[in-house]
Amino acid sequence: MVPLLAVCAGYFMVILDVTVISVAVPVIGRELSASVTGLQWITDGYTLVFAGFLLMGGALGDRLGNRRIFCTGVVVFTASSAACALAPSAPFLTAARLVEGLGAAMIVPGSLALLRQAYPDPAARSRAFGLWGAMAGIAASAGPLLGGLLVSTVGWRWVFLINLPVGIACLVLTLRHVEPSSRLVSRAFDWPAQSAVVTAVASVTAALNEAGRRGWTAPVVLAGVSLSVLAAAAFVIRERLAASPAVPLNLLGSRALVGATAIGLLFNFGFYGMVFTASLYFQHQRGFSALDTGLALLPAVAMTMFASVLSARLTRRTGDRPLVIVGMLLAATGLAGWTMAGADPAYPLLIAPMMATGFGTSFALTGTTSTVMGAAPPAYAGTASALFNTTRQVGSATGVALGGTLLATAATYGQGIRVSMGIGALAYLTAAGLAWRCVPPKSEHDAHGAETGTEH
Repeated sequence: MVPLLAVCAGYFMVILDVTVISVAVPVIGRELSASVTGLQWITDGYTLVFAGFLLMGGALGDRLGNRRIFCTGVVVFTASSAACALAPSAPFLTAARLVEGLGAAMIVPGSLALLRQAYPDPAARSRAFGLWGAMAGIAASAGPLLGGLLVSTVGWRWVFLINLPVGIACLVLTLRHVEPSSRLVSRAFDWPAQSAVVTAVASVTAALNEAGRRGWTAPVVLAGVSLSVLAAAAFVIRERLAASPAVPLNLLGSRALVGATAIGLLFNFGFYGMVFTASLYFQHQRGFSALDTGLALLPAVAMTMFASVLSARLTRRTGDRPLVIVGMLLAATGLAGWTMAGADPAYPLLIAPMMATGFGTSFALTGTTSTVMGAAPPAYAGTASALFNTTRQVGSATGVALGGTLLATAATYGQGIRVSMGIGALAYLTAAGLAWRCVPPKSEHDAHGAETGTEH
């Protein structure tokens, strides 16, 4: 149990930092004189580096030992959180958030790989993955409310200072109670592939962030989108030609793994885009305080913890596919409900849509995670985890960037948020279709587990 708590504590910090800042960004903007685009970079800078370097974190974990890289990530993350808390300006805070994202990129791949190592029994591993998903729910639930409480009482800098005791506890528990990991020392590090991933993620995020200020047809925006497409194509070509690819071809050829990673991208796009735009909407359009905004978002994020625990229990009976499909359809219904609620709906009309979105997203997370990890060979557990979480963070970054751009360019906040929610609903519907085609049904799920010694 202690290894599970130690690993999940690190993951908790990473996810908490995605949501805890959502209600703090307007206050940070006022105190540090940051524009809306600057606030997008403070939010997305972390996610951008996190997503761009996850494959590096996974590859280093497989090569040098997942426990070693996990602990290194905890140290980097905790130290950079302290730097964020001491930031004297918006550019300094953005730079510190970039380093924080690098630490997160080393923590997350190792977290799933260490759980797989610590719990070889399929049933125990399924429960561990469920708690791992529940940690995301708890962090997401606590983030906006905790952020609002801290900002309203002791100030926004405490949003980052709270990571220090969690990081220290996580490091001590991991070193004492988690066994050292095996190492695949023969594996070379694929720098060209890593560079292509960073270029693709950075380019598309920068283009979406700058579209709000420069317009969708600005040359720099079009160039950013084009560069991201070229970098993604270069990554695929490199992986097909490399003697020791960052992502082996047998992983890229797995329909279950590739489909589940795409689902992760889509549901993070919808959920974190909703949290970011709703936070700005409540504070700028309705005049809510940071604490009031955290309370207003609670129906969405509080459901995530309950849904993760419930799906972890149900998946052993039903398999992953039904849970992922139902979760995505519920989330799509929630965002569609917000879109249809009107230009300036009364808050009670938004409670059910936010609950459906939060529940549906988290309900699908456990099944999607176990599908990815079950489809990967044990030697590439860190890489599979990195690939899955890379696509998820790309989804988060693009959801935040596109949502902020839509709010900045729309005639009114109400119009911008309705368009944003509508796009998010379409993303969830697409994810439901992918789940139907790519997530194995229960019979295949059991057969695969018997062949590989894993359950997903």
